[in-house]
Amino acid sequence: MKKLLFSIAALTLSFGVFAQKKADEVAKFNSETIDLGKIKQDNPTAATFEVTNIGKEPLLIEQANPTCGCTISDYTKEPIAPGKTGYIKATYNAKNLGMFEKHLNVKFAGYDMQGITIKGEVIKNEDAAVAAPAVAPATAPMEMASEKMVAEKAPDAAPTKTAAPAKSAAPVKKTNKTAPVKKP
Repeated sequence: MKKLLFSIAALTLSFGVFAQKKADEVAKFNSETIDLGKIKQDNPTAATFEVTNIGKEPLLIEQANPTCGCTISDYTKEPIAPGKTGYIKATYNAKNLGMFEKHLNVKFAGYDMQGITIKGEVIKNEDAAVAAPAVAPATAPMEMASEKMVAEKAPDAAPTKTAAPAKSAAPVKKTNKTAPVKKP
């Protein structure tokens, strides 16, 4: 009976000695979830997580494993010194349309796993073009005004070169007429 109790006590103590510490005691992420927003289909998009070593010893990232094949990862391979920052980069392939939420399991040497997440929405390329705001080409008077403002703000600065105005396919006529408003 004494041998059995001694064996149980020894086993319990050995589990306590080899139990892993929590990763959040030594590693602090700038964010555990990154929202990529709306991304174009077939346009692989990356999110970079910064991890700071808040412990007293160098911190080594052993693994940063995505939970599916649609995401690949890269991470700082050398030990992160106390107070310094490393990274974990997750790239989502964006093949499937719709909302997504992908997880990575990060393993630090001597510590338990920590989960991080990327999420967003994959949209068709045509939808992205419609959603993007249209930008009018710059006109010569606007460029001259902006050059004048730059010169007024920084008289000691060397003159800067500006790009030549964009040429449009058809000349633009200026009129004082306003477009008629349709009433329902």
